[in-house]
Amino acid sequence: MVIPDRKSKVRKIVISESHLKLLLCVAGVVFVIIAAVFVDYASLLSQSIENKRLHAENAELRGQFQVIEGKLNSLESALDRIKTFSTKLKLITAVNDPERGLNLAMGPVARNARGADELTEPDQQRAPASKMLEEPVFKAKSLQDLTTGELAREEDHDYARLSIRIDQVSKISQLREQGVLELWELLQDRSALLAATPSAKPTQGWYTSRFGYRLSPYTDKPMMHEGLDIAAAPGTPVFAPADGTVTFAGYDAGYGKLVIIDHGYGVETRYGHNSEVHVSVGQKIRHGDRIAAVGSTGRSTGPHLHYEVRVNGQPIDPINYILEE
Repeated sequence: MVIPDRKSKVRKIVISESHLKLLLCVAGVVFVIIAAVFVDYASLLSQSIENKRLHAENAELRGQFQVIEGKLNSLESALDRIKTFSTKLKLITAVNDPERGLNLAMGPVARNARGADELTEPDQQRAPASKMLEEPVFKAKSLQDLTTGELAREEDHDYARLSIRIDQVSKISQLREQGVLELWELLQDRSALLAATPSAKPTQGWYTSRFGYRLSPYTDKPMMHEGLDIAAAPGTPVFAPADGTVTFAGYDAGYGKLVIIDHGYGVETRYGHNSEVHVSVGQKIRHGDRIAAVGSTGRSTGPHLHYEVRVNGQPIDPINYILEE
């Protein structure tokens, strides 16, 4: 019954039992549909929020991964430079090695794909690669693929690879440290040898011709170039790369104005094509003393310094004696 205000009539509505049941069923179905839609919407909203969070975390981890990988690359480069430096020092100070001249002529052994330190390390001290994969240096949270819901395999692969590299660098750094300590102990007893070893670039300039066979600028035929040509402006100072005694200071038909320094231990250096010579025969030279000036005298095609290093009379690649290279 619907009872209105005073002016309207009372209305009576009669609903049969069957209609009432039908109405209740329809209402129940509508309620269930509305509830399902609401639950599904809430689930999608929650998943969307979670996906956004994972996406942000993924981006942050990628950034951190790139930073770590960049630092690792720098560390590997630094270790390579330390290895080259140590190798050169060992070669040029190994006075008791009967094959010293041959080793210097060949230069430092190139690092292979696996790394020389890995190959020289005892097998029993190396963990298998599978163990490295099982125990990475750091463990990152597995990220969920935003489209398929599966774990991101690519991230796992990258982090495992970086973990292996970090483990290798850690072992190599220990080997480098041991090598440097042994070298330091060796050089403590050879301070005179080290002072007499030509270990610096004698003048500022750029290399125009390296040690080895080349086409002669005069005959256009292959000819052995027994030194290193460093181009520079005329008058650029030439400095002694080590202690020694001047054994020649004068003019030579091929070298032009030439200076030869005997450093002892069978090591001799030559400086050719100079415009000026500032030393005399018999003069004692200290590392860093000015001995000449760059020129273009003798058989020369332009202003440059022809720099030679000889060990027991045998020409050696001067690059092996320049430690900053």
